[in-house]
Amino acid sequence: MSEPNTLQEAILYFSNPENCTQYLAVRRWPSGVTCPGCGSGKVSYNATRRTWKCSTHHSKREFSIKIGTIYEDSPIGLDKWLAATWMLTNCKNGISSYEVARDLKVTQRTAWFMLHRIRLALQDESFGKVGGEIEVDETFIGGKSRNMHISKRAQRITGTGGKDKTAVMGILERGGKVRTSVIPNRRKKALQAEVKKYVTVGSILFTDSLPSYNDLDREYAHHVIDHAVAYVDGQIHTNGMENYWSLLKRGIKGTYVSVEPFHLFRYLDEQSFRFNNRATDDNPMNDGDRFDRVVRQIVGKRLTWNKLTGKTPNPETCVN
Repeated sequence: MSEPNTLQEAILYFSNPENCTQYLAVRRWPSGVTCPGCGSGKVSYNATRRTWKCSTHHSKREFSIKIGTIYEDSPIGLDKWLAATWMLTNCKNGISSYEVARDLKVTQRTAWFMLHRIRLALQDESFGKVGGEIEVDETFIGGKSRNMHISKRAQRITGTGGKDKTAVMGILERGGKVRTSVIPNRRKKALQAEVKKYVTVGSILFTDSLPSYNDLDREYAHHVIDHAVAYVDGQIHTNGMENYWSLLKRGIKGTYVSVEPFHLFRYLDEQSFRFNNRATDDNPMNDGDRFDRVVRQIVGKRLTWNKLTGKTPNPETCVN
């Protein structure tokens, strides 16, 4: 059976445990299986247990495909893990833990944990500096007071505007990738630090008229659009970022309903991955290609329940 390109094909293909193991193994070890412990290529495969055994004598000689991946130490079968990975990767507005729980016959708590581990694999660690025409914008993420119960409203809403909401900043390379991150505030120091960290000096920069962007013209060709006057002036606009924010908020409000600030950066990683790997005329990527890319990013990433729930320090909360 050929490798899947649709959800239906994926469910049928990964219902065979051997297909799951071999699909992951080919992508994890394209030059041949090596021992995660010592790096030796002298390993033997046990088809009954679907594990490998290293010929070198050391602790943990026997290993499975899950070792060293986001799936490590999970009793959930790879058929369910890969189905969940496929759905989160390819559903345009995301997929809720309740839906995954119903579809895969696991508890909602388990599905929630699974989705956050998959989001870790969606992180783009190769995002370097971008150049050319760059749009920069910021927004606030948080619930609307009119949708809250009166008791929750009194507890959470203590001011107006962006107060009690989480500030998020986006950097979009026109025709290319987007990078989003949680920021402490919209002040000059915070915003310009992000711009200088990820945008090449000399690039053409498009922002709105927020005073925090003042003085960027010292290092960039800075163009400003005043939204009180117009939203577009020829090529001067931030409509690309505005469109991205609408996609992000549609997913959060429509699918996830409520996102805690503590976990927000994970949802940003999720939406950014799907946007950066969208199908275009220059990049005719399909669902199978997108899934393949995620699977190649599952190694070397680990998220435990204690880290996810804040019971132990989690450095990932500082990596957006």
